[in-house]
Amino acid sequence: MNQSRHDTSSDGAYNGHGGTFKNTLAEMDTPDPSILYKDGYYYMTFTHNGADIMVMKSLTLDFHQAERKVVWYPPIDTMHSANLWAPEIQYIQGKYYIYYAADNGDNANHRMYALEAETDDPMGTYAFKGQVTDSTNKWAIDGLALEHGGGLYFVWSGWEGDLNIQQNTYIAPMSNPYTISGPRVLLSEPDLDWEKAGGPPFINEGQAILKKNDRLFIAYSGAGSWTPFYSIGLLALEPGGDPLDAASWQKTKEPLMQMDGEAGVYGPGHNTFAQSQDGREDWIIYHATSGQSDGWNNRKARAQRIEWGTDGIPSFGAPLALQTAIEVPSGNGVIQAKHARTEGTDKLTFDGIHSASTAVMPLLIHYTNESEQDLRIQIGAAGETGSELALPPTQPSETGYVYTELMLTEGLNHVDISGRGAVSAVSAIEVPRFEAEYAQLSPESEMAESSLSSGGRSVLVLPGVKEAVRFENIRVPVKGSYTIRLRLKNKTESGQQIELSVNGERGESLTVQAAGRDEFVEVEATVRLGDSPNLLILGKSTDRLEIDCLDLVRHNP
Repeated sequence: MNQSRHDTSSDGAYNGHGGTFKNTLAEMDTPDPSILYKDGYYYMTFTHNGADIMVMKSLTLDFHQAERKVVWYPPIDTMHSANLWAPEIQYIQGKYYIYYAADNGDNANHRMYALEAETDDPMGTYAFKGQVTDSTNKWAIDGLALEHGGGLYFVWSGWEGDLNIQQNTYIAPMSNPYTISGPRVLLSEPDLDWEKAGGPPFINEGQAILKKNDRLFIAYSGAGSWTPFYSIGLLALEPGGDPLDAASWQKTKEPLMQMDGEAGVYGPGHNTFAQSQDGREDWIIYHATSGQSDGWNNRKARAQRIEWGTDGIPSFGAPLALQTAIEVPSGNGVIQAKHARTEGTDKLTFDGIHSASTAVMPLLIHYTNESEQDLRIQIGAAGETGSELALPPTQPSETGYVYTELMLTEGLNHVDISGRGAVSAVSAIEVPRFEAEYAQLSPESEMAESSLSSGGRSVLVLPGVKEAVRFENIRVPVKGSYTIRLRLKNKTESGQQIELSVNGERGESLTVQAAGRDEFVEVEATVRLGDSPNLLILGKSTDRLEIDCLDLVRHNP
């Protein structure tokens, strides 16, 4: 396996290999997404055909290859056996909870219910805690808990009476995560023109909690969820205000996110919020469709970064087109050792490392070694002993980085690192692979399904296109010379050329040898990368080629 001498960087200067991703977050329909980040993993639940509650688990916000499990099947012939809508997964007072709406087959009987995890695993078993209701016991959906200022509250969408005229936003105090302990308070009703689109009924629903710098916000969705007009509004609690005082909340007059026909995004709504893995960025995750007449079909989760104004109010921005390459969240793909399993002081196991096929993958190890000697470690996967690697000494203020490679098997892998003092030395690992389908593509380039590619998809490029594939936001721990490896497919009968340009410099011509019809070949190149985000462009191919991915395999001191 290829290995490098170590690189060092001051703590905090490097925060992951970067790259880009594209919406959607999963290939299956994921309406009404709810996301929780806990102990190194993102957990997403959503309306899953209204029949059960599924939870997905991923190291990043990309859920295409995520672990999936149905954690709850409702009992039959009860008031909560049918039409399970919009589950919310939360971690409250030391336990995992899932709140969901359900009925007995009659929408007029929709009410809120709570599940409490029986273990410390959100993918584990849950106990039914019963209905979550105030004294009115009116129609209720989209409920979730809110912790603020030492208090616990429940926020939901409900009817004022027994007729489906409009849905309002309500809040009430809670004595525990499944018991409302006081009267409901009306915070908002759909009284703005944009909230009434597609009605009646008129809609305030899909509430989500956002906090920043001691400010509290409730995002909500207005207009008919079955229409392209579905949009996201915002309630803001005045600084120091009481959440149960309706007068302390201010509602924005216009939606913060709405459909964008030019981008091909319709009905963006029913959102949730999550932070980047390092906690530096706030992200909005929402569902939307790609067709103006899709209605409740084709609703899939999407994500984009939140910007904050000087007034402390969030800006969600226009929904991004599916073709737009988005910079990954800060710290994306850095798998922290504090979330790994350990055995004594000498062994760590990192779980959930996905590979679409059995293949050699790049690996970047973060570590500290304040001794005066190399630290020898063993790296392996799937229970197999892999290569031995030396971690050279570092200064107390430095984090060291070593590139290597490791054979992974198809599916989810466990990566083991062992050696004297490995638990205290190794701080994180990364797989610095950049998928071509997540890069910014020219209009002439096309994505294609490919069972032999690393992510299940590849990119077809046409001859002569100047910037066929743009790999943006490529980051390295230390500027200098690096070896990259490209996986490409050449279906012609002779070698073909493609040009690689780095950070605007004059391009280098790479030769892609002819191979079997369904065989990818590997092409290496030496490039100079800076300590700011790098841009690598592939283009000007001499014939049609298929691009799978780009790997950072080693630093060349």
